[in-house]
Amino acid sequence: MTTTTTETVPVTGAVGTAHTRIEGRDKVTGAARYAAEVPLAGLAHGWLVGSTIARGRIRSLDPAPVLAMPGVLAVLHHGNAQALESDYASPMGKPDPALQLFQHDRVPYAGWPVALVVAETSEQAREAAEALVVEYDEEPHDVAFAAGRPEAYVPAGPAHSPSEAGKGDLAAGLAASAVVVDEEYTTPEEHHHPMEPHAATAYWAAGRLEIIDGNQGSIYVAQELARLFALDPSTVRVRSEHVGGGFGSKGARPPQVAAAMAATVLQRPVRVVLTRRQMFSLTGYRSPTIQRVRLGADPDGRLRAVDHEGLNQTSTVHEFVERSADVPRAMYETEALHSVSRVIRLDVPTPTWMRAPGEAPGSFALECALDELAARCGLDPIALRVRNEPEVGPLSGLPYSSRRLLECFEEGARRFGWAGRDPRPGVRREGRWLLGTGTAAASFPTLAGPSTAAVTAEADGDYTVRITAADIGTGARTALTLVAADELGVAPDRVRVRIGDSDFGQAMLAGGSAGTRSWAWAVTLAARSLREQLALGGSIPPEGITVRSDTAEALAALPRRERHAFGAQFAEVAVDVATGEVRVRRMLGIFAAGRIVNPLTARSQLVGGMIWGLSMALHEEAVRDERWGSHVGADLAGYHVAANADVPVVEADWVDDPDEQDPVGIKGIGEVGIVGAAAAIANAVWHATGVRHRHLPIRPDRVLTAGAGDLG
Repeated sequence: MTTTTTETVPVTGAVGTAHTRIEGRDKVTGAARYAAEVPLAGLAHGWLVGSTIARGRIRSLDPAPVLAMPGVLAVLHHGNAQALESDYASPMGKPDPALQLFQHDRVPYAGWPVALVVAETSEQAREAAEALVVEYDEEPHDVAFAAGRPEAYVPAGPAHSPSEAGKGDLAAGLAASAVVVDEEYTTPEEHHHPMEPHAATAYWAAGRLEIIDGNQGSIYVAQELARLFALDPSTVRVRSEHVGGGFGSKGARPPQVAAAMAATVLQRPVRVVLTRRQMFSLTGYRSPTIQRVRLGADPDGRLRAVDHEGLNQTSTVHEFVERSADVPRAMYETEALHSVSRVIRLDVPTPTWMRAPGEAPGSFALECALDELAARCGLDPIALRVRNEPEVGPLSGLPYSSRRLLECFEEGARRFGWAGRDPRPGVRREGRWLLGTGTAAASFPTLAGPSTAAVTAEADGDYTVRITAADIGTGARTALTLVAADELGVAPDRVRVRIGDSDFGQAMLAGGSAGTRSWAWAVTLAARSLREQLALGGSIPPEGITVRSDTAEALAALPRRERHAFGAQFAEVAVDVATGEVRVRRMLGIFAAGRIVNPLTARSQLVGGMIWGLSMALHEEAVRDERWGSHVGADLAGYHVAANADVPVVEADWVDDPDEQDPVGIKGIGEVGIVGAAAAIANAVWHATGVRHRHLPIRPDRVLTAGAGDLG
C-alpha cells in the first residue's frame, strides 16, 4: 500500500509548552525495561569480586572450590581471561585501565576487580563470589589528599583550554588592591549513585556482540567495546532505551566488559549488576577539591585581580582533572586573572565527570569568596556582581553569544524579596533559630557535539525519528518529539522517537548539558530536509521516505563566542543555635539557559540540580579510611543525601534567552541548576550566624565548633 502526501498546515507551538513524558506511564507502571530487567532465555549471572587491599599484587586465587559450588559456571580472573586491547585512543581519550579487566595481577586501589564469578542465578553467583579466596602481597598505600604535597602537578589540558591560563600582572594587581580576600575552600569526595545501579547484559547473536545496559551514549560504549575486544565496529551493538539516572557515571564501565567476556566464554547471555557498595569503587565519583581563591579589589569593589587555584586527586593508573579553577575565566571583569588546576596521584579509584564537573565545586569557592569581598567592601552581594559585569569574556576576550546574568539577579531579587534584607549578619532570629539569606551566580558552558539523525515519513502518515540519544531522566525523548513535530508541521502524537541504539549512528552523548541541544539540531536538519522533499509531492512507499542529517559541518562553521547558560541562586536558611542544624527554608533559581523546549521537564531538571546543590552544601561526604584505603559506610545509609524533608520550597524559573545560532535556540539546562546553589546556602549560613564556612558539607558539628560562643 502507498500513501499520497498532502500539504500539511504547520502546527507551531509544541516547543515551549508543557508536555508530560512520553514514556512516563511505562515507567510508573513497570512496563519500561531497564538493563537488569530484560528477560532472555538461558541467562546467567555474573558477580564481580573486588580487591580488599588498596595496593599490591594478587599472590594466589584458587577457583576450584568455588567452581564446585551449586550453579557456578565459570570464574574469570587474570590467569584465564581473554586478552584485551589497550593501545588505542577513543573520542573520550586514552582508555581507562579499569576497563582492562583481569589482565594482570596488580591492584592499584581498594575495590579493583580481581575476578568475575558466573552462575545460573544471581544468588548463587554472589554466594560463590563471597566464598572466593584471594590472597595478596600488600604494599604500602597512600590515599591522603592534602594541600601542599610536592607531587601535585599541572596537567596539560586541551590546546583550546589549558589547565593553567591567565592575563595581566597578578602580583601587581593584588599589591595595588585596597581589599584582598585570600581563603582556602574545600569540597569532599561525592558520588553519583543514580537510582538505577550500573548493569549490563551481553550475548552473541548472528555474529554480533549485543549489549543491553544503562548508559549516557550507546555509540560511545559500542565503539569502546569494539576497540577493547578488537572487533569490527559493525559487529557491536549497544542498546540503552531506558536509563535510571547517570549524572556522568554511566559510560563504558566494568559491567559491560565483564558481561561481554563471560558471554564469549559461555556462549550464552550473561548479566552483571553492581551493588551500591561496588559503585563507590567502580563507576567514578567527584574528586575532593582544595581551592585557594584570592580576590583583590578597590574600595568600591571593582576587581583588580582574581587568582583561583584548584587541586584534585586522581588514581595512579588514569588521569582525571576536576577543573574547579576554570570558573572565573568566564564570570567577572578584572585586570589580572590567573587560573590553574593541579592533580595529585593517589591509590584511589579514578574520579570522573559528575553533574557540572568543575563548575559545581569551583562555583562554591569563587561565589563564597565574592560574598566575603562584598562584606568587606560594605556592598550588597548583587551590587558587587553588577559592578564587575564583563562586556566580553574575561580571559578569552570573545563576545558572549548572550549573557543575561544581571536579568536573572534582578528577577530573582524581586521574587525572593531581597530588597528588604538587612545586610548585617546574625541579627534575624525566631526562637532558637538564626535566619539568613544568601545568593550566588551560576554558569555552565553551552556545548554541542556532532550528531546524526534519521527522520522517516511512514506510509501510515506518521513520522519516525531515529537517533542515538540517551534519556537519563532529563525528558530528552519528549523534547525531541516536540522539536520534530514543530519542524515537520504536525502534532506531537504523530511523531515516534526511537533512541538509545548504537545502530542509529553517531550522536553526542548525554553529558555537558549538550545532549538535547546536539540531538535537536540533528533532528531539526533532517526533519526540515524531509519536509522540503515531501513538499515536492509524490507518494510514500511502504518502507517510507527517510532523510538523514549530520551536524558536523554546521557546528564547525559556528563563530567563536563565549557561550554559557547563566543563573542566579537564592537561599534562606535557619540555623539551630543549640544543635548546629542547618535547615534550608526556601530556594529560588532564575536562569538564562536558552529556549526552553518543555517547561515541565526543564523545571524538574533545574529544581533537581538545586536540590543536589543543597545536598552538596549540607550532607554529601564520602569518607575514606586512610588505614585501609577504602570507604567508611559505603552505602546510602552512611552517605547522606537530601530527602524531601530537607527541601520544603524550591522554585526554578527562567528569563527569555534563546541562542540565536542554534536552530531551536537551545543552550542546555542539565547542569547549571546545581552551580552556585551550595554557595548561596553557605552565604546564607554566614548571614544567619556571622561565621564563614569554607569547608563542605556544613555539618552541625562544624557549625557548633566554628560558632562556639557566638550562637547562644
